[in-house]
Amino acid sequence: MQELRAKILDGGRISEEEGVRLFQEGSLFDLGMLADEIRKRKHPEPIVTYVIDRNINYTDICVSACKFCAFYKAPDDANGSVLSLEELGKKIEETQRLGGNQILLQGGLHPDLSLEFYEDMLRFMKGYGVHVHGFSPPEVMHFAAVSGKPMPEVLIRLQRAGLDSIPGGGAEILTDRVRQESAPRKCTADEWLAVMEEAHRQGMRTTATMMFGHVESIAERLEHLRRLRDLQDRTHGFTAFIPWPFQPDNTVYDGMAKTTGHEYLKMLALSRIFLDNFDNIQASWVTQGPKIAQVSLFFGANDFGSTMIEENVVAAAGVSFRLSEEEIRKLVSGVGMTPRQRRMDYTLV
Repeated sequence: MQELRAKILDGGRISEEEGVRLFQEGSLFDLGMLADEIRKRKHPEPIVTYVIDRNINYTDICVSACKFCAFYKAPDDANGSVLSLEELGKKIEETQRLGGNQILLQGGLHPDLSLEFYEDMLRFMKGYGVHVHGFSPPEVMHFAAVSGKPMPEVLIRLQRAGLDSIPGGGAEILTDRVRQESAPRKCTADEWLAVMEEAHRQGMRTTATMMFGHVESIAERLEHLRRLRDLQDRTHGFTAFIPWPFQPDNTVYDGMAKTTGHEYLKMLALSRIFLDNFDNIQASWVTQGPKIAQVSLFFGANDFGSTMIEENVVAAAGVSFRLSEEEIRKLVSGVGMTPRQRRMDYTLV
């Protein structure tokens, strides 16, 4: 462990096996100290960024039926719905009144909506002048399947219609064993990575995520991180990484033990240490609450994420933390750091 700590502090890149050992044998203090040192080297100024946006789910109808999801409705469920353009416009206007400059747009894998439907929705949204951060890789692969178009062509069409960047949703754990166990109808790990690589090739920036704490092993978490790091080496297209723990309530895995704050902080710190080519690591107050998110700023995180004017997917699992812009700024200032509003590409507002 002493040699591994020295290697990290000297700027060396660690392997998957070393990452597993660090997580299993290193203390919370060990990982926090290393992650904080790396964060300070990447971000010498004590600035913590955040974005004002709204997570709009255009439909809850989904054919994927992921075991970890409490939000979706089956296609034959009478309670399922698709957001109208009128409702969408009202949500965008409210976001802008609150100082928002971005919409995070995601939805279920609807079996009956055409690619043209999504193009029309994007053109409508761009009429408001907002940055559209939308359509995770599973959605893009679903659009390709429904339309019969190649995935790269789908991305070209979406970008022409107004898509600005792509969120990292649907990654969960990027190993096919875990995906077959928990979400067999969703895109494979290779497909998720292929969408992101093609988006980067076409000039779009994206984020990356990891939902951990369900059926994966520690080694599989490190495989996930390694595959992201490899892609970032090739494209440099990811702006940030967001790890967050699975919320089991109201899902097929209801009753599964929840990830503790201790384990979350260790995983966050390990992410900062392992992902040496990612500039930004985001805290997850949406799942962990404001106090753990505040502590996260000393475990590798330099970004507080979004104000989340609206959030439905995690809330469906019974977790409903809410923070205003003022509260985020107070939490950041309270630990002696400077809060700054940002855009998706991490330029400051």
